[in-house]
Amino acid sequence: MNQENIANQVKELHQLLNKYGYEYYVLDNPSVPDAEYDKLLQQLKELEREYPELITPDSPTQRVGGAALSQFEKVRHQTPMLSLANAFSEADLRDFDRRVRQGIGDGFSYVCELKIDGLAVSLRYENGLLVQGSTRGDGTVGEDITANLKTIRSIPLRLKEPYSLEVRGEAYMPKKSFLKLNELREEEGQMVFANPRNAAAGSLRQLDPRIASARNLDVFLYGIGDFGTTGVTSHNAGLNLLETLGLKVNKERKQCHSIEEVLEYIEKWTKDRPQLDYDIDGIVIKVDSLEQQEQLGQTAKTPRWAIAFKFPAEEVVTKLTDIELSVGRTGVITPTAILEPVQVAGTTVQRASLHNEDLIKEKDIRIGDWVVIRKAGDIIPEVVHALEERRTGEEPPFQMPEHCPECNSELVRLEGEVALRCLNPKCPAQRREGLIHFVSRNAMNIDGLGEKVIGQLFALDFVKDPADLYSLTKDQLLSMERMGEKSSTNLIQSIENSKSNSLEKLLFGLGIRHVGAKAATTLAEHFETMDRLASATAEELLQVDEVGEKMADAIVSFFENQEVEQLLAKLQQANVNMTYLGQKRSETVDKDSYFYDKIIVLTGKMEQLTRNEAKEKIESLGGKVTGSVSKKTDLVIAGEEAGSKLTKAQELGIETWNEQRLLEELQLQ
Repeated sequence: MNQENIANQVKELHQLLNKYGYEYYVLDNPSVPDAEYDKLLQQLKELEREYPELITPDSPTQRVGGAALSQFEKVRHQTPMLSLANAFSEADLRDFDRRVRQGIGDGFSYVCELKIDGLAVSLRYENGLLVQGSTRGDGTVGEDITANLKTIRSIPLRLKEPYSLEVRGEAYMPKKSFLKLNELREEEGQMVFANPRNAAAGSLRQLDPRIASARNLDVFLYGIGDFGTTGVTSHNAGLNLLETLGLKVNKERKQCHSIEEVLEYIEKWTKDRPQLDYDIDGIVIKVDSLEQQEQLGQTAKTPRWAIAFKFPAEEVVTKLTDIELSVGRTGVITPTAILEPVQVAGTTVQRASLHNEDLIKEKDIRIGDWVVIRKAGDIIPEVVHALEERRTGEEPPFQMPEHCPECNSELVRLEGEVALRCLNPKCPAQRREGLIHFVSRNAMNIDGLGEKVIGQLFALDFVKDPADLYSLTKDQLLSMERMGEKSSTNLIQSIENSKSNSLEKLLFGLGIRHVGAKAATTLAEHFETMDRLASATAEELLQVDEVGEKMADAIVSFFENQEVEQLLAKLQQANVNMTYLGQKRSETVDKDSYFYDKIIVLTGKMEQLTRNEAKEKIESLGGKVTGSVSKKTDLVIAGEEAGSKLTKAQELGIETWNEQRLLEELQLQ
């Protein structure tokens, strides 16, 4: 058989396999048995083995291939992947509808879609060929997970027409795939995934595509990054185009001509969602016309033409079988409710936070109680209240212990605090938790040192403090459970790499009370070296922006401790960097920014931004966000339900903005 005939045979196999795959994975309507598909795929593999020059990137054999990656590369989205504002009630939706009508009048329609509970992804096609797939990331920059996305059979490697476009969607794990995966992990003694969303996200962030391939993921595409290249004029037409190109689009969408129709659609799927083979956590509502979308525009973070209705929190009843106590790195004793396993909002819940002794007393929660549990989305489950009428009389009131469950030291409650604390600095639990904090991402960022590994290091007496990490040997690591040649080599290298971190990383990792990641950066920038900071007086510390009396006293006390002195000496001996390596904020901030050098207070509930997001944006532009209103305050930004801080600002004649005014100003910067 000549080369041309072979090439034609390969092309024909491509067409057949793509057709059968589309019918099976997208239309859910196969026209041939699985055995026929497998036979044709095997034929193609054999031909490609014999004639490797005929292998193309869009060949059905290229779904899984190549070696595992060492890391994911960063990807800048051609069009940002905006998040959506949330609605939680009918009133929120009617308010959204009112704002839309104010912006564009009455002549418009909505498209309602199921909000798939998965991982947002972007697919880039050039001349019809899939060239890149990435995560949403922060909306502007994501991670390249092309190899993993290629393993999803419903994603075509080549479109039916040679379009160049960026499409957005949600990768998810069907419920049946999730159940099979967890059964397998349970058999192998591995941790089970909490819900299909976590399983999907975990699968797509595997560095080895073969793992993702075995997880049986799926995808729904819901949009186009830049409609300008497609010629379509509405969102719905865009979805129709995606379907004609061979992409999988959710069939349950509906065009609605009034907010009443939207509410009916939401009511239907609130009731019917358990029947779906995938999880949804709400409904997305979008203005259909692209021209009207452009008219409405967007805020700094979200489009004004779309909103996501989130299903209400789910509540269930289960039995509280025990209250477990844990000791944090600062000695705080945290009680956790241990529950009979129960499904809440799509996940199996066995634990719920009880926060502190006062909350337990206030809610009168007892071991043996039947309790109401609430969970919404990714929020940590909470115990709402106990069902007192179901008590048998054998549930005594819960008493917090007088001594630490780890070291048996006497517990104390410091003035003005609700938490009980263990004040023993040698408490093994505090040291263990302190080390977990030291290696965490915002601190020294040592990959491979998870809680289990650190637990082993303590149990084997290989480490007693953070400095001991830098004298660990490969032989010690190899003697540990589930620590092989490659993982021990990688861990030693990761520990070595952390020595070159800038001072603020080390400072935050040391866990000084009241010093968070931002304060650590401010202190590192101001003092520049660990020695200068360690010898600073409380008066000198108070000269630093954002350092108050409590923080200053905590820093002085920390560095006066003899154990800390010895720890720093050991870290220095291990060649851990103790100098600030970053740029000073004064060198990077635009002094022409409206916010530069202004003292600003945030109060009330924000809708479009969280408090932390607003604070970060203002501070990145040179503003100083403080917690209380005084004569020195330049501006107060008041969200919904703003209280006494807004009243005080008005009394003092201080300028006040609402959230919308803030968003408009941020867009101008």
